[in-house]
Amino acid sequence: MFDTVLVANRGEIAVRVIRTLRALGIRSVAVHSDADADARHVREADTAVRIGPAAASESYLSADRLLDAARRTGAQAVHPGYGFLAENAAFAAAVTEAGLTFIGPGAAAIELMGDKIRAKETVRTAGVPVVPGSSGSGLTDVQLADAAREIGMPVLLKPSAGGGGKGMRLVRDASALEDEIAAARREARASFGDDTLLVERFVDRPRHIEIQVLADGHGTVLHLGERECSLQRRHQKIIEEAPSPLLDAATRAAMGEAAADAARACGYRGAGTVEFIVPGGDPGAYYFMEMNTRLQVEHPVTELICGLDLVEWQVRVAAGEPLPFTQDDVTLTGHAVEARICAETARVSPGPSGASSAAGAAGGGGARVDFLPSAGTVLLLREPDGDGLRTDSGLSEGTEVGTTYDPMLAKVIAHGPDRPTALRRLRAALAQTTVLGVDTNTAFLRALLAHPDVVSGNLDTGLVDRDAASLVPGAVPDTVHAAAALLRHAALEPSPTGGWTDPFDLPTGFRLGGTPAWTPHHLKLPGHDPVTVHVRGRAADAAEVRVGDAEPVPARLTALAPGRVQLEWAGQTQTFTHAPAGEDHWLGQDGAAWHVRAHDPVAAALRGAGGGAGVDALTAPMPGTVTVVKVTTGEEVAAGQALLVVEAMKMEHVIAAPHAGTVTALDVTAGTAVAMDQILAVVDPRAVAEDTKEGERA
Repeated sequence: MFDTVLVANRGEIAVRVIRTLRALGIRSVAVHSDADADARHVREADTAVRIGPAAASESYLSADRLLDAARRTGAQAVHPGYGFLAENAAFAAAVTEAGLTFIGPGAAAIELMGDKIRAKETVRTAGVPVVPGSSGSGLTDVQLADAAREIGMPVLLKPSAGGGGKGMRLVRDASALEDEIAAARREARASFGDDTLLVERFVDRPRHIEIQVLADGHGTVLHLGERECSLQRRHQKIIEEAPSPLLDAATRAAMGEAAADAARACGYRGAGTVEFIVPGGDPGAYYFMEMNTRLQVEHPVTELICGLDLVEWQVRVAAGEPLPFTQDDVTLTGHAVEARICAETARVSPGPSGASSAAGAAGGGGARVDFLPSAGTVLLLREPDGDGLRTDSGLSEGTEVGTTYDPMLAKVIAHGPDRPTALRRLRAALAQTTVLGVDTNTAFLRALLAHPDVVSGNLDTGLVDRDAASLVPGAVPDTVHAAAALLRHAALEPSPTGGWTDPFDLPTGFRLGGTPAWTPHHLKLPGHDPVTVHVRGRAADAAEVRVGDAEPVPARLTALAPGRVQLEWAGQTQTFTHAPAGEDHWLGQDGAAWHVRAHDPVAAALRGAGGGAGVDALTAPMPGTVTVVKVTTGEEVAAGQALLVVEAMKMEHVIAAPHAGTVTALDVTAGTAVAMDQILAVVDPRAVAEDTKEGERA
């Protein structure tokens, strides 16, 4: 067994691996970029090594720096986690050539299964059914388009290298192939350094079911049951469960054997996952999609129903130990469900003509939801704990969440004797989850888990996209505005001295007759209209609060334990988690979080009257980098026309013209780093209208 293992990753997976290494009595070595110097995985490891600046290419993706860190700390093995270099055959080979052990499969297996085209051919030869699609690698754009038309719409464009849904594009209209192929190549190149694509038939309303395999170096290959991963957005999983509510015992056994055959076909060693696409109406007609030659994000649900620590067995297999159990010894107990907590903001737009992303949008009908990366400092953190619950997290209070790395922050997993119990426990756990200072998808996940089709197990990979708009929290509750206003009001109130307060020091001032005046508090939440809340009286006593034009409501705000406040509102009591942020306030409740900002209506009016670009301005919906600029100043554009692309966390967001007009300002170029809400361009509809009038007069 190893004495020291270097964990070549960051965030929650690094913390997860370190936990098992500690249990095995193995010394752990963490690595970190400058951006992660104070990260949780750095603090929890026995030793930590700085490996470079924030850019992943100069730190977490630098094989030379990682191997140097291993050499300096005396590590005998390297665990790659997932993401970054976990499925990089060249890195696995470099680790071995350096005299170290790579905790994962051999480089040859990674290379074979990492090439989706070769992987399909290999498993097809082994008798595993595959999805109909293009054959051969290195296809040109024209060849890809021709193959797509031959297969028939709809089709799925996929990068041959990498996974995680990055670069995947669903194309239903052949006329969009040219643009979608170009976008898929850009994303694939940015994510994996390889823009080779393949095209496959898209199975309508499919289910994504994967099989966990475990193989040693002595010829044993086992399957550990399946995971249902059909709840996805942008082709990326957000909820996973085990076992699948779709499969019966016979289909489960058949798919397990097919997965084991696929693993044997490439000489696999360690923990891996074979992914299948399954028609919901015919679960017996499953097709191989790809093999992930690493630990999966969703591995905890398998661990909870199998009673095995997959990281432990990765380490033991890499150390040369044989698996001491057989397929007959593998038993599945109960049900487990996992939710991925990501740093992101959901914005609902009314239709296709706004400045939004074709690639990142979800939701059916007229409304569309954009899930945009968010950033900030974790001001308050509360993670759930209890019977049947597990949290894998890389967070701690003070963590700086940026847009340099993947947006996933943590995973909350619930286990129960049956599926309904596991679902209820997970929804309750997400209600206990509080992350203030950074927008997350926690409330969205809670709503998704209550969706009737999710509760019944009637899943498919398009469910989230179809119904996303109905799952995003709508209007901000009046109680949130009231609590924020009372917090601001309390900050203006002096502390009583000797039992007496000077009435002229109160925010309501002094009035003859003793009736206090109303104090206005102007508030705004991102993505919502500003609201003025009037408060009369002391916040902690019998106050009155009027939210907008509504009738006044009796209210009182009480501070509880640090980070918690209690609001009495119209005779009912509610509790919020709370974190101040300068003049702003973060409030949380039942998994939802609201960033309530101070609003200056005078400054806003001046901007609208000429101090700014107003509604014609296109602003950055997230912090990121401009990767593509498709227009120039003075160019006439149509409503909905793509103008530029902003990328963050390897996700592209297309900025489109909100209306027909002329580009009168363009403040960025490709490569420009932008902040959230920064003005990118201005499209003036008046320029087109005036030109039209001139033409009519002529």
